[in-house]
Amino acid sequence: MAIEPSILYFGTPVVLITTMNSDRTPNLAPISSAWALGHTLVLGLGSDGQTVANLRERPELVVNVPSPGMWEQVERLAPLTGRSPVPASKPKGMRFEADKFAAAGLTSMPSATVTPPRVAQCPLQLEGTAVSLTPGAAGGFVIIEVAVSMVHAAAEIVAPGTNHIDPVTWSPLIYNFRHYFGLSGQLGHSYRSDTPTAMHR
Repeated sequence: MAIEPSILYFGTPVVLITTMNSDRTPNLAPISSAWALGHTLVLGLGSDGQTVANLRERPELVVNVPSPGMWEQVERLAPLTGRSPVPASKPKGMRFEADKFAAAGLTSMPSATVTPPRVAQCPLQLEGTAVSLTPGAAGGFVIIEVAVSMVHAAAEIVAPGTNHIDPVTWSPLIYNFRHYFGLSGQLGHSYRSDTPTAMHR
């Protein structure tokens, strides 16, 4: 049947973006439009947010990938904005918050190649620089390409003796039609996988 859903978040990872404000304090924002093309990340963000404003002036950022157990901390960030006054285009109920790390109960830690800090609790953190910001065709959002300069991963999600994330031990937080999910058990693997695992039936 043909339907007209109000949103199209049909199961995408949640990430937390850290950027630097003009006063040299960090901004932290959750987004659910992020994917990878090789070593380039592509992000979709609302054009009126503090993250986009920061990236236009200071293109460094960190893409922090939370685990499913962090969903409540992510949700604490959802109604917060780093812009004051709050733009009229923001959803009803949003409020300004200067220290989003404290508001979400998260801890910042230094990055190696960029100025914005990483989120210590996130098992996967990707430092990078925004190399292009392109207005979306429908307006209201910006498409950002990020060149990744360094990847940090918690030891427990790295396949031993490799530079690969172990898909058995790692699970991202998924945003599925405005509900939070983790991954279920493995169904199989691609023929291109560098970390194939035996399947038990």
